[in-house]
Amino acid sequence: MSAEVLRKALASTAGVLANVSPDQMDQPTPCVSWTVRDLVNHIVGGTTYFAVTAETGTAPPVSDADHAAGDFKTEFREGAERAVKAFSADGAMEKPMKLPFGAVPGSVFVLIASTDTFTHGWDLATATGQPTDLDPALAAQLYDAVQFVSDDFRGPDGQAPFGPRVDVPESASPADRLAGFMGRRV
Repeated sequence: MSAEVLRKALASTAGVLANVSPDQMDQPTPCVSWTVRDLVNHIVGGTTYFAVTAETGTAPPVSDADHAAGDFKTEFREGAERAVKAFSADGAMEKPMKLPFGAVPGSVFVLIASTDTFTHGWDLATATGQPTDLDPALAAQLYDAVQFVSDDFRGPDGQAPFGPRVDVPESASPADRLAGFMGRRV
């Protein structure tokens, strides 16, 4: 994986985020324990989390800031630019990055960041009534790259990183197939 993949994932999610309005913040999302506000906060805060981790090699504490209360679209764009710049730096893909569950090279963390951003963009699109057929080529690339996720990492919402895999028809869009693999009902 590369900073370019992250850039594409961030761009896809920015397109969804651009159509989110303040009156949608209390709506439910496919992440059962999260509202649109929670999802916006996670997505926006995630950009800085990804950037700081890539810059320093150590994940910062997770912020509890309410990004959704401010100019979340601009804040997302600025955080996205910072994250792509950090992952584009010389040696970033080989650099060890300490996360709460252990250290991984930047090439692995950029995959995590890209998949998290893209999948939550799908969640946000679903929650706000937007099309979910997001960047088909990127969705297919991420789908292929995350096939290593085993059932050991799956469980109920809020208790495991991923929900149980949901089977979706082969005719589904690549983004919907990725969402199903990540545990979303399509």
